[in-house]
Formats: sequence, structure tokens, C-alpha cells
Amino acid sequence: MTAHPPPSPEQALADFSPGLPFAVALSGGADSVAMLLACTKRWPGQVRAVHIHHGLQPAADDFESHCRSVCAQLGVPLAVRHVQAGKAPGQSPEDAARQARYQALSEAVHTEWPEVRDVVLAQHADDQVETLLIALSRGAGLPGLASMPAHWHRQGLNWHRPWLGVPGATLREWLRSQGQAWIEDPSNNDQKFTRNRIRTQVIPALADALPAFRETFARSAAHAAQAQEVLNEVAAQDLSLIGVPPRIQAVQQLSRARQALVLRHWLRQHHATTPSTAQLNELLGQIEACTTRGHRLHLKVGQGFIERAGEHLDWHRD
Repeated sequence: MTAHPPPSPEQALADFSPGLPFAVALSGGADSVAMLLACTKRWPGQVRAVHIHHGLQPAADDFESHCRSVCAQLGVPLAVRHVQAGKAPGQSPEDAARQARYQALSEAVHTEWPEVRDVVLAQHADDQVETLLIALSRGAGLPGLASMPAHWHRQGLNWHRPWLGVPGATLREWLRSQGQAWIEDPSNNDQKFTRNRIRTQVIPALADALPAFRETFARSAAHAAQAQEVLNEVAAQDLSLIGVPPRIQAVQQLSRARQALVLRHWLRQHHATTPSTAQLNELLGQIEACTTRGHRLHLKVGQGFIERAGEHLDWHRD
């Protein structure tokens, strides 16, 4: 399949209509600097910026300094937040940092600019491919294969990724044409990170063997996202029938696949936790065996435990 020419940064923003004013998440790297510059050109005076200082590497201060310089140059108001992300048991440092980053972004926007309801992120087509390949390497289900959504609502804000169809190289070429500098993340060259190995080894091979891979991978991710949306609707309907907390006998009336679906939905929506495949399979086996009043149930699930509480399932943290 022949690849279509990728859209330019400006073309990708032509179909994007955020509420005004809006905020850009600014790391200081090429992608977010390009986003800030392109947005200020298209919506002058309507853009705000938030920089999250993680303190995870020596270059963190350089990133903050560059963000302050770029925002001063462009006349963009900037909010900076420092976070130290502590990870919960069973949580990866990357996930802890991501959760802390979104929390800090939301807090900064609500505090600094209460009128802002939209936040723009700069992830691009290569980021989407990397996310999909990582999900495949981990044997992920539909939520993982759906990769990164282009739009979603969270913590009272609308979040947007308008550049998921734009390759990273295109953004850097555009930045160079604008004479705009950025900070290169030193960790991008560290091959111990799976994402970096995919970027430097796998993506060039894919581009050579499958020139249209960005388009086709994005289409597969969109199909997975659509299928997951339907499953979420089914899970919500089933949860309304089994109740919150779930009634064990009502759960047992469902097929095993729908039991897994509705229990994942319950844990995610009401307890912000996700069971591993092994934990969920063990839980389903225990529920199947739970046919007498005296049957006890106590299992590690996600970041807590599920126990039997009379006729219901109960989840609590460690």
C-alpha cells in the first residue's frame, strides 16, 4: 500500500477547533515546542502553556529554563509545576509519572486560568505507533490496542491530540524551517527503554518494509477504540444489572467473557484499578466456585484486594 503524504503541522491544526482560550502541555522538547509555536500562529493571544518539572533527570532544569524562554519570546503565559511522583505497589515509575503529570496539568489549568477548558498535547504519529507496538508486545487487550485517543474528557477538561497523523520528523523539519530551537531529551538515546528501541530500530524498518504503516496502524487502533467503546456500553449495562458492589449470584448468571468485562469495568470506574489477566482469571474461578454461604474469597486484584462481603464482592486497598 502506498503511503499518502503526511499532513503538515498547519494542515493538521486546520481541522482542529479547541475552545478558546486553551492550554498547551509544554515539555520543552521538539514536539511540544512545535505545538506551542503552531498554535500561537493560528490563535494569537489565545494560548497558555503548562510545564511539568518532574525532577527525574539532571536536564530537567534546562527544560524548564527553555520553556520560560520560548514562552517569553512568544508572549505566552506560562505556569510551571514541580512534581515528585511516588509509585504505588505494582505500579511502574512511568505510569506514576504520567498520572502525576496529568494531575499537575489539571491543577495548574484550573488554578491559573479557570476559563480554560481545553488542553492540547503534542503526541504525534510515531508516538502512536510506539504505543501500539508496546501494547502488542505486552499482549494487551482492546484498551491497549486502541492506543492514544485523539480526544477525551477528564478532570473537568477536554484533552486533545491533534497531531496523531503527523510524523515526528515532519514536526522537526517544520521547527527548523521556523528557526525555533528545542531541548533534546538525553534519555531518548538510552536503549534500555523499549520505546527508544522501537523508535531507533523498529520504526525505520517498518518505514522501509511498509511505507503506509502509520496510516494502517492508526486505522487498526481506531477500530480497536471503536470496539472498546461498544464493550464499555455493554459493561455499563451489565453493571447496572449486577449492582455496585456486584452481587455474586448476578455475576454468575453472565458468560465468563461478560463477567471479565463487567468486573474490569467496575474496578476501573469505581476503584481506579486494573487487574492483571492472571488476577482476573483467578477471580473468575473463585466466583464460579462461590456457591455456598461459607465460601470465603480473598484475592489480590490490581492495587488492592477483593473479598466476599455477604452476597457481594468488596474491593479495598492494601
